[in-house]
Amino acid sequence: MRPHFDNIDAYIATFPTTTQATLQAFRQLVQTLVPTAKETISYQMPTFTLYGNLVHFAGYQHHIGFYPGAKTIAHFAPQLQSYKHAKGSVQFPLTAPLPTDLISEMVLYKTALDTQKYEQKRVSSTQKKMQKRKT
Repeated sequence: MRPHFDNIDAYIATFPTTTQATLQAFRQLVQTLVPTAKETISYQMPTFTLYGNLVHFAGYQHHIGFYPGAKTIAHFAPQLQSYKHAKGSVQFPLTAPLPTDLISEMVLYKTALDTQKYEQKRVSSTQKKMQKRKT
């Protein structure tokens, strides 16, 4: 059974020093790109939320797992060919520097997707309320 973490600092502290540094760099990158995102733990992984879960990341023995969702992975599939990846995740090996430019593009893309989805729901909700008032 995996331990329960109350925050990202507690999660990161469980890893070797070099992995901690990589996880902190990943965290800092997302914080810089989306300063309005909130930090939490979801699925026992560090998570950034904006209009729901934005992205997750996690440390493993040989890689950092990044979980931006299936649409983001599909959109960036050509750039991910050199990395092990699945429908909604990608693995960045600890033996190589983090591809910060690629991660940045992916986080900003996912942020735009989530923002657009939120705005569409908000507009739709407002339109429904206005329709009810007219009747």
